[in-house]
Amino acid sequence: MNWVYLLECGDGTLYAGWTNDLEKRLAAHVSGHGAKYTRGRGPVRLVYAEECADKSAALRREAALKALPRARKLALAESWAAETGKTLSSACLPDESAKER
Repeated sequence: MNWVYLLECGDGTLYAGWTNDLEKRLAAHVSGHGAKYTRGRGPVRLVYAEECADKSAALRREAALKALPRARKLALAESWAAETGKTLSSACLPDESAKER
């Protein structure tokens, strides 16, 4: 599965990325082994995730997300939170067992 996602960093900035293993990638970001951008901006939390058909679609969607203004990204995150039942104030991180792997 290919995913595109948005993280909110500890400093309030948003980070968009793509992965073929969302749980593993989130664990990498949380542990400080993710993208350079997020390493010094922890803690991070997942605020949006979207499954894509293939890598090419995920890369296109990532580029589209990065081009959106911050307000649109936050609106997208709010609607995702409402759909999934997750609130933006909750820590939407991988469970603790993912960190132990």
